[in-house]
Amino acid sequence: MIDVQSFRDDRRIRIQKVGVKGLRYPITVLDKTNEVQHTTAIVNLFADLPHDFKGTHMSRFIEVFDAHRQDLGMRKFLAMLDEIRSVLDAETAYADVHFPYFIEKAAPASGAKSIMSYDCGYSGRVSAALREFDMLVSVPVQTVCPCSLAISRNGGHNQRGLVTIRAAVKRFVWIEDIVAAAEECASAGLYTLLKREDEKAVTERAFDNPRFVEDVVRETYKAIRAMDAFPRFSVDAENFESIHNHSAYAYVEYPDTEVPGAGPSS
Repeated sequence: MIDVQSFRDDRRIRIQKVGVKGLRYPITVLDKTNEVQHTTAIVNLFADLPHDFKGTHMSRFIEVFDAHRQDLGMRKFLAMLDEIRSVLDAETAYADVHFPYFIEKAAPASGAKSIMSYDCGYSGRVSAALREFDMLVSVPVQTVCPCSLAISRNGGHNQRGLVTIRAAVKRFVWIEDIVAAAEECASAGLYTLLKREDEKAVTERAFDNPRFVEDVVRETYKAIRAMDAFPRFSVDAENFESIHNHSAYAYVEYPDTEVPGAGPSS
């Protein structure tokens, strides 16, 4: 059959990214407790296209991804991009995969177990000169306002927040460890199932640990920095304010954030 995509193009315009976007597909990722976890991802797969190629072969992206979807750890993710480069005769291949990741959590007082979901993602870029793998983990948390707590007779205002870590990875790190770090740096973590005694425990913990959004990003920064796994990363926190019609927001990044003399444990 005629392969129109391989026809020559004379417009002399190189395309930086071409491929498939918004593909929904079942995948398997590593799980600290259960070894593997099955989830469903939204997938974007791209490669560059030389100026003299009329089009790319879209089906080959799907074929390669399907062959790798059962193991999308860092090493296999980069191997998938190598294969995309090869089968498409491309200089550079790109991928980003976004998925819900599920962690079983025990309530703090009753021990009742339930499942929390966290929005996560992997992205990467591979060429002859570079191999990049980044991860994203978004962690819902609770925060109590230190100012409100200090000036009010009957407590202080609290709200849900979202802490998002984006990091370039140099060695393997469990998603669970990043989630735990972010939750520890907020006033309290969230749970899907709480009994009355758990609600008491979570509320009291939150009010014993008031946090501004600035506190959350600084403490999370220190925790992620101490893992020594990320040559660069960013942390942002958004508090969905309960007494304002807007959010409070803060952002830090490594290596550009620290002042001279600061270190991982400062």
